[in-house]
Amino acid sequence: MAYDEGLADRVRSALETADGVAERRMFGALAFLVHGNMACGVTGEGLMVRLPPEEFQRALSESGTRPMDMAGRPMKGWLLIDPEAVGEEAALTRWVARGTAFAGSLPPK
Repeated sequence: MAYDEGLADRVRSALETADGVAERRMFGALAFLVHGNMACGVTGEGLMVRLPPEEFQRALSESGTRPMDMAGRPMKGWLLIDPEAVGEEAALTRWVARGTAFAGSLPPK
């Protein structure tokens, strides 16, 4: 599956001042890592975001979110955010910041 290059560029812009960020293509998606830990990514037209367990369930109640799944299996701690929910830059920046905050709290790889 290809990913939305426009959304990827918007995520890059949101991450331009973040420390330790790298990009990696995997499974047809584009992942953004912070010190080697996946934080967020772009798959298809959606944004995937990694959250801590205590925040994950609460985030599912937000508009445009659903659990991320890979081949029909849910990925623990990962949300898929619909394009409409990240149409505004402030919303995209907020989701990206949530993912990078969690990835940044993990030990570097």
